[in-house]
Amino acid sequence: MSNISLDKDTFYRRIKRLYAAWKAAAADPKADDTLAKVDCLVSCVGVDEDTLYSKSTALQTWLFGYELPDTITVLTEHSMCFLASKKKIEFLRQIENGKEESDLPPVKLLIRDRNDKDKENFNKLIQEIKKSKSGKTLGVFAKDNYPGEFCESWKNTMKSEKFENVDVSSSIALLIAPKEDSEIITVKKACLVTVDVFTKYLKDQIMEIIDSDKKVKHSKLAEGVEAAISDKKYVTGVDTSQVDMCYPPIIQSGGNYSLKFSAVSDKNHLHFGAIICSLGARYKSYCSNIVRTLLVNPTDEVQSNYNFLLNLEEEVMKRLVSGAKLSAVYEAGLELAKKEKPDLVENLTKTFGFAMGIEFRESSIVIGPKTSIVAKKGMVFNINIGLANLTNSAATEKEGKTYALFIGDTVLVNDEQPASLLTQSKKKIKNIGIFLKDDDEEEEEEKENKTEILGRGKRTAVIESKLRTEHSSEEKRKEHQKELAIALNEKAKERLAKQSSNKDSEKVRKNTVSYKSVSQMPRENEVKELKLYVDRKYETVILPIFGVPVPFHISTIKNISQSVEGDYTYLRINFFHPGATMGKNEGGNNQQPDATFVKEVTYRSTNTKEPGEISPPSANLNTGFRLIKEVQKKFKTREAEEREKEDLVKQDTLILSQSKGNPKLKDLYIRPNIVTKRMSGSLEAHSNGFRFTSVRGDKVDILYNNIKNAFFQPCDGEMIILLHFHLKHAIMFGKKKHVDVQFYTEVGEITTDLGKHQHMHDRDDLAAEQSERELRHKLKQAFKSFCERVENSTKQEVEFDTPFRELGFPGAPYRSTVLLQPTSGALVNLTEWPPFVIALEDVELVHFERVQFHLKNFDMVFVFKDYAKKVAMVNAVPMNMLDHVKEWLNSCDIRYSEGIQSLNWTKVMKTITDDIEGFFDNGGWSFLDPESDAENEQQEEDSEEEDDAYEPTDAESEEESEDDSEYDSEASDASDGDSEDEDDEESGKDWSDLEREAAEEDKERAMGGDDYERKRKAGHRDFHDNKKHKSSSHKSSSHKSPSKHNSSSSPSKNRDKHKSSHSRDNKSSHGDRKSSHGDRKSSHNDRKSSHNDRDKHSKSNGDHKKSSNDKSHKRSRDDSREHERSSKKSKK
Repeated sequence: MSNISLDKDTFYRRIKRLYAAWKAAAADPKADDTLAKVDCLVSCVGVDEDTLYSKSTALQTWLFGYELPDTITVLTEHSMCFLASKKKIEFLRQIENGKEESDLPPVKLLIRDRNDKDKENFNKLIQEIKKSKSGKTLGVFAKDNYPGEFCESWKNTMKSEKFENVDVSSSIALLIAPKEDSEIITVKKACLVTVDVFTKYLKDQIMEIIDSDKKVKHSKLAEGVEAAISDKKYVTGVDTSQVDMCYPPIIQSGGNYSLKFSAVSDKNHLHFGAIICSLGARYKSYCSNIVRTLLVNPTDEVQSNYNFLLNLEEEVMKRLVSGAKLSAVYEAGLELAKKEKPDLVENLTKTFGFAMGIEFRESSIVIGPKTSIVAKKGMVFNINIGLANLTNSAATEKEGKTYALFIGDTVLVNDEQPASLLTQSKKKIKNIGIFLKDDDEEEEEEKENKTEILGRGKRTAVIESKLRTEHSSEEKRKEHQKELAIALNEKAKERLAKQSSNKDSEKVRKNTVSYKSVSQMPRENEVKELKLYVDRKYETVILPIFGVPVPFHISTIKNISQSVEGDYTYLRINFFHPGATMGKNEGGNNQQPDATFVKEVTYRSTNTKEPGEISPPSANLNTGFRLIKEVQKKFKTREAEEREKEDLVKQDTLILSQSKGNPKLKDLYIRPNIVTKRMSGSLEAHSNGFRFTSVRGDKVDILYNNIKNAFFQPCDGEMIILLHFHLKHAIMFGKKKHVDVQFYTEVGEITTDLGKHQHMHDRDDLAAEQSERELRHKLKQAFKSFCERVENSTKQEVEFDTPFRELGFPGAPYRSTVLLQPTSGALVNLTEWPPFVIALEDVELVHFERVQFHLKNFDMVFVFKDYAKKVAMVNAVPMNMLDHVKEWLNSCDIRYSEGIQSLNWTKVMKTITDDIEGFFDNGGWSFLDPESDAENEQQEEDSEEEDDAYEPTDAESEEESEDDSEYDSEASDASDGDSEDEDDEESGKDWSDLEREAAEEDKERAMGGDDYERKRKAGHRDFHDNKKHKSSSHKSSSHKSPSKHNSSSSPSKNRDKHKSSHSRDNKSSHGDRKSSHGDRKSSHNDRKSSHNDRDKHSKSNGDHKKSSNDKSHKRSRDDSREHERSSKKSKK
């Protein structure tokens, strides 16, 4: 237990409360507190699996956060003594030397000695007891009676000393009843679990049983609830390993009711009448509870009694405020009962609830007639009010004659307002009433309504909450999205109207000046001799121009180049000037754009050394070139750093906590790296922030008030475990600004040696896997403990959010595809770098792009509430995740829309921000809605195109060709006459027959003759018309696709082109033989080119290409058949 941390601050704060209450009770002679009578407090905790609740363990949990079995606690006036095993004493050493408290006695720790069965340790404890006050009266928990040798020997020792025992259970219960903030948060989480299990599991199960008329035992249902309490499908937002049941769930129906929490679910089958469900979840040792009665086909009288019970609970909650006597609260409820339903007063439960916390039921603090205790702020009560032994005269079955009603909720006492309801689950009649319809009733309704109703069989369970779920999830989402759309436009308009007055003014860059006066000019020889001189102090280059040294600041120089040509060296200097293309953040604004500017200057100097010269004249240009480059580099670096610091918000100073017990994690890496090479270090939580200290000594401070989102991602399914902080304002380290800072450590090997021989039963591999599992568990516990301690120490100012991996979906926010995981308030990917963090509170709406059935992926665009901020995009989200993503966004109350196009969001946002009022006057974000007018028109057009592109079956094809041929009067007769022959011939011909017939036709053509040509023309006209129709139909159908092509070459248009050319060809075919051949040839070429164009267009859909080729083969066979048929006709 030495690895488990103990919250010392909480221990000292609570033990002070205990000693203060003890002293106050002793000082007040009129006090009716049992603490006033005792000289010391003694508790002995043993091991008893049957005992779930006891005051001794409750006190331990309250002080230490854990139960410590086989431990004796003795709290005296002068010392706090603990006798336990070595491991538990190691755990308690954290409070021994932790704090010097002047108003608390010292801590004394005694390790158990099994050799003498702790006789010496018992004597030491007895001596401490005798030193405390009178040393005679012990404050004990009378009901706690643990078995075991250790506890028995302690009891015998106490009996032999003949101490007087006083039960202090009620006094300690009253002391720990008002909850601190951290305890209230834990209770709320326990209530959340309870409500989730009831609504998502138990209520649905009962509905299903009733709906399908099953026979299920109460005990079986109760077992299902116990299993569901640890199922992540039903329980979310908490660590399921720390969730437990307060008591076995109680399901009662069929006339056998006991309105007590000691009742047990019997083995009788569920009866469809009054069904009482009681269940309570326990989270981190803190209890919660809920009681609901589901009513099947309740009569008006039953409904009236139930509504009375709801009013009674509401009255009790209204009266339960801080300072109210619990007996007065009970009396107020009783008065209401006597006034509204006096005949039911006898059936009411004897009390209206009790206090709860670490123990499920605090028997000394009940809302009853004899309790004089006053309610205090922070107390948690379980209000439970019931009516027992009621008679239902309208019931036809024996089990339904007697019924009971019972409701219960967990509530929190407030100062001057009614108690807050913590178990938020609807309980009105319309939410818990289940109305069954028999077949006869359904038939009657059908006759009345004269509409066909599709029944489900014998009966249908109808409940309001169920009626909603009978709609498809898509319909529900659409309804919710419509509501969000209206609210979105209104809120955005209000928000942006306020923001428009606070526009930031553009920052004007400071104009650089080389020298403020002539006196600052350097007096160097190079300047006097009219040479190039670089003044590094003032970052200025002095150039000789027309015999005058002229200073130019380094920021005015764009670039320089040097070249050697023959005996001369050339130095060219280019300057920034108006009209020149400037890079980002270069040059700055010109203060006087109308002034005269120097664009470039070139200097030439000889490389030849004159006699007596130390160096050639060009040496000055070489030196100048080198120095200008150096100064320019230095200036640009400094400017970049200043630009980085421009937007930085000044942070508070970190207040270091000197306590040794600060939450701390060691051997962590930081991302982004402080320097190029990654370094490990430690992260420690201080009074107002975190400090990361690397092994080299670098420090990075993150203040609590600058943290926007804190995330803890465990190592489940990942190779790293990490803490990630998304900041409100960027911080500076490593000479750069950072909004996201991450601390992580690796779990297991990220790389695998593929050369190593792998074997599933290799002992080394098995051992390595086992050690990795242990490491993962150890790291997970360490990180979780760190997070919990930070949350407690900051009083929830910093709350760590954990991503829901099971809700994750793939996407590419940057270059690579990663797993994007939702959290309770964000969408994140933290494993890959750079990280992707989108806080949902900043998101205005989400738009899906490229949502088309034939595409595998779509894109997500996040538009932020700050319209000046660039939109965030996630590309390549699989299309099968669309419903999943929609469901998640809908559950987060985020408006979404979808479209088939990719929008230019830079231009869209600029258009919106230029005229925000006009944008919202024209409907705001509704322009993205696919149901808008423009979209509807587009969909109608597309549906027409798709109808045109429809590819018919063989029979339909012939019908269509017959219909189309009506437009050509000359071709219609031939087409109608040959339809039957075509069917017969097509069914009996094969390739060899067709080839033989084609060869015969070629011979006849070679023989020539006007008679043949004339007959051939008439036959060909018929063949040409049919072929045109078939070809056109084929080509258009090969492009049939759900996608909406905006291309000008749509299938319908192309078909129209075919028709027009086809009619022209028919007219021209009546001409002479030569023109007929030419027209036919050109028509054939047109058809071929049109087909090629279409083939190019259809490359986007590879699947169609193959079918198109197959169809073209079929068409060629049809062509040859047509030729053969026409030739036969001509012969006839």
